[in-house]
Amino acid sequence: MSNNDATTSAEVELRWCFLQGLSGDAAQYRLFLGRLSSHLRAYLRRRLPKAPADVEDVLQEALLAIHNARHTYQDDQSLTAWVYAITRYKLMDFFRAHARREALHEPLWEDDNLFGTVDLEPAEARRDLGELLVTLPERHRLPIELVKLQGLSVAEAASRSGLSESAVKVGIHRGLKALATRIRGLT
Repeated sequence: MSNNDATTSAEVELRWCFLQGLSGDAAQYRLFLGRLSSHLRAYLRRRLPKAPADVEDVLQEALLAIHNARHTYQDDQSLTAWVYAITRYKLMDFFRAHARREALHEPLWEDDNLFGTVDLEPAEARRDLGELLVTLPERHRLPIELVKLQGLSVAEAASRSGLSESAVKVGIHRGLKALATRIRGLT
């Protein structure tokens, strides 16, 4: 008997027991559930090889869903396709729930990035820039602070500092040039 013949035979047998069960034969329905359990258990074991304890939980969920949805089965459709579709949905529900649950239980000490790394470079750069800016005359330092560091427009910087817009632009240009010269001298 080939694998296809076995599948067809299982389909015929399960379908007959299921339909008899729907007609009120409790013994045939119990037989259907017992045989179906064997098929689904094997199916679930292949899909949950690392979680054998969960196979029975998913199996029970699937059997309950099949039982509750038995009135939706249509005689012209494959019973095993209908059963496996319901089982796949229950398996996906398990995977979603398991993924969320596992994410909650990840140990903190394995997460190297939990507290992040302290990046002192921006603070050090601000300190160094502050030290360099102090060496500039006020007419160069103030426009750089207002436009380049605080993000004001040239017009806003001019009104705040009391300088003309041209003086702000010149102050920025000359101040940056002086800073570049000082930085080159440090390296």
